[in-house]
Amino acid sequence: MKYLPRLLLLLIIIAGLYACASIGNPDGGPYDETPPRFVRAEPSPQATNVRRKKVSIEFDEFIKLENPSEKVIISPPQMVSPEVKAVGRRVQVTFEDSLKADATYTIDFGDAIVDNNEGNPLGQFTYSFSTGSHIDTMEVSGTVLSAENLEPIKGIQVGLHSNLNDTAFTRLPFERISRTDSRGKFTIRGIAPGSYRLYALKDGNQNFLFDSKTEVIAWMDSLVVPSMTGAVRQDTVWSALDTTKIDTIITVNYTRFLPDDLLLRAFKEENDYQYLTKSERPKTNQFLLCFSAKADSLPLLKGLNFDERDAFIVEPSLRNDSILYWVKDTVLAERDTLSFQLTYLATDSLGQRVPRTDTLDLINKVSRERRLALAQEELKKKEKERKKRQKKGDTLAVAEPRYLAMKVDAPSALDLGKNIVLQFDEPLAQIDTAALHMEVKADSLWNEIPFLFQADSTAHRSYQVLAAWKPGQEYRLRIDSLAFQGIYGLSSNKAEHTVKVKTLEDYGTLYLNIRGAGEHAIVQLLNGSDATVRQEPVKADGTCDFYFLQAGTKYYIRLFNDTNNNGKWDTGSYAEKRQPEEVFYYNKVWEMKANFEFEEDWDVHALPVDRQKLDELKKQKPDEAKKVKDRNKERAKKLGKKTTDQ
Repeated sequence: MKYLPRLLLLLIIIAGLYACASIGNPDGGPYDETPPRFVRAEPSPQATNVRRKKVSIEFDEFIKLENPSEKVIISPPQMVSPEVKAVGRRVQVTFEDSLKADATYTIDFGDAIVDNNEGNPLGQFTYSFSTGSHIDTMEVSGTVLSAENLEPIKGIQVGLHSNLNDTAFTRLPFERISRTDSRGKFTIRGIAPGSYRLYALKDGNQNFLFDSKTEVIAWMDSLVVPSMTGAVRQDTVWSALDTTKIDTIITVNYTRFLPDDLLLRAFKEENDYQYLTKSERPKTNQFLLCFSAKADSLPLLKGLNFDERDAFIVEPSLRNDSILYWVKDTVLAERDTLSFQLTYLATDSLGQRVPRTDTLDLINKVSRERRLALAQEELKKKEKERKKRQKKGDTLAVAEPRYLAMKVDAPSALDLGKNIVLQFDEPLAQIDTAALHMEVKADSLWNEIPFLFQADSTAHRSYQVLAAWKPGQEYRLRIDSLAFQGIYGLSSNKAEHTVKVKTLEDYGTLYLNIRGAGEHAIVQLLNGSDATVRQEPVKADGTCDFYFLQAGTKYYIRLFNDTNNNGKWDTGSYAEKRQPEEVFYYNKVWEMKANFEFEEDWDVHALPVDRQKLDELKKQKPDEAKKVKDRNKERAKKLGKKTTDQ
């Protein structure tokens, strides 16, 4: 019994320790939500007459750099990229190029500098120094958009030239430079007073000048003259206790640098440098030739191990830059190698197109022996399956006949303005239109009606069946056997397809009254993927109408000024000083309703161009702004502590 008091004391101590431990788990204390603070730099900010090629910038805590190659912009541009790295509390920048005399250097870090532990961003941090006796402080800013679809362009260089000659863009590197963010926005800093030419360049070879038609470019026709003025803005101060409530609004005087609304429409020039890019034999009975640019004529072929006369069915693209050849003779197609001379117009070193002859050997991907073996294996497989079915009592287990593959696009509900479409896997050698029958249903009887059968001018091996379709009527297309024969001897099987044409009440209509468009303007109806569904020219009175629009479908609107009146959007040319054709978006979406009419007035200049395209259509989404994380409030909630708004 003498040990009982000691035992009780021990239990009490253990219970007390357990009670203390279960009050809560220590969480390491409040989070650090303070961004790094600038302490000093060598050379000091805004220093003049600088000669050293190494910059060291110190902060009050350990820091790191996020995506410096993407976010850090150094101007003037450097032909050899400087080394930019974080070392403890410092950012070190080492220039590899020699420093220019009497030049202001700016290092724009954006939000790349963050603290080492929590990732709190410093914000838009810029450091400057000068190799001369003064610092240039002017700025210009704006936006770069794709000329074709007003899509913001991220990461394109934007630069200035004080040399106002047109050749500066093609012969000299930029004097001052910036790079666009995910919204297409840019700011060029450290500019001296004067007049400048403004350009944008997706620089493929990183030499800061335009020297290849594969590079995306833009330029302003007018000069840029930097200026500045005093301005006032209203800043909101949020409550420190509740970040959803405004504490006060203060008036701030600041310097506004102009112009700050520059707009560049970027594009890639049409490449007219002609050469053979690809030659391949995707199938035994086909070969494909691809060229780098469009051509006015087809190349000439001379067979070296075959007679090229009447040997092919030729299917060129609309631009003649991609040409598919079908080998008509099956014996010739079975050859492992087709050798021929190809003569075409190629661009020489002077930029002129001159005749060029290449010798090509196009080899079958699978050798003839292997093809025969595969064919035998397939025959054995089919015969084995046939015998298996025959043993099970299938008296119809005979070899299935082979027919010419034919796809008929004849939906049960046919849209007004559409036609029945027939597509084939190989070119046709023979068409018997007498074996085609179009009928309309009247009082439960089918009556034959006249129709047209014609090849599609934009798609090879595609044909349309046209008739005088009437809303609400039911039609039937009957195709007899042997109506079509392919070049390899196979014929089509019989088929029958019934369609019913939709009524006028199934559709919606959109009427547009347009102001501000050019003399020849075209309106394009777009789907949610920014792809063109239909297009119509704007009439002389500024109207443009779209009929038979699908109910329940969202539509968007784009317009381009068809300057050369050729029915399509055209890019620009720097050599000709021709800007790309202007494009505008209507900042609205329509969800079409059946049997409903929309009428809209649209001034294409009512909104700035960079605000016209709806965010839901943009493929280039803006990056999320990097902010200091408000995690202490969440920490308090997790610990069960009441916040000030509870």
